[in-house]
Amino acid sequence: MNTLNLMNIEALAEQIVRRLTVEVEASGRHVHLSRAHVEALFGPGFQLTRVKDLSQPGQFVCAQRVTLEGPKGSIPNVVVLGPERGESQVEISLTDGVALGVIPPVRLSGDIQGTPGITLRYGDRAVTLDHGLIAAKRHIHMTPEDAARFGVENGQEVRLRCLTGRPLVFEGVEARISPQFKTAVHIDYDEANACGFQKGDRGLILP
Repeated sequence: MNTLNLMNIEALAEQIVRRLTVEVEASGRHVHLSRAHVEALFGPGFQLTRVKDLSQPGQFVCAQRVTLEGPKGSIPNVVVLGPERGESQVEISLTDGVALGVIPPVRLSGDIQGTPGITLRYGDRAVTLDHGLIAAKRHIHMTPEDAARFGVENGQEVRLRCLTGRPLVFEGVEARISPQFKTAVHIDYDEANACGFQKGDRGLILP
């Protein structure tokens, strides 16, 4: 078999793998801020500084960092993500919660009513949220086209076999479908460490 044929076969195999699996991404602790809390932490009229786009369209990493302060400890240098939101929200892992002395409920992003609060600090400025602290529920962003191809409906929970260094099956991965999304699974770093995740790993949606 010549080199050209081998390359064609490898390219075809790669296309098949990508057709049958979905990208997996690990999401670290981060903060979303409202306009009021941007100004409370960084000053009147302050605009978040965009430094890098994230994989989901319209989402980006900001230059700004804050410290999380809980009843038992603090975590410095926590990234702020943009754009601004109507309500501030803090996403941490369950392990982070142990360090802070709080128990974050497992929720989808945006589902923050009845959740615990946390203090955010930048220098001598601080904001104490009365709610908004969560551990993100594992989920999969999907385009409508990919959702139809995999036979998945919005809000449906699926099982995902992680094709990673320590393969395992995650239960209860909730599908979130929108034409504004790029198809990708989001897990937090506790889950990423459990399955031996490395950037570029993929997963298989199971029936």
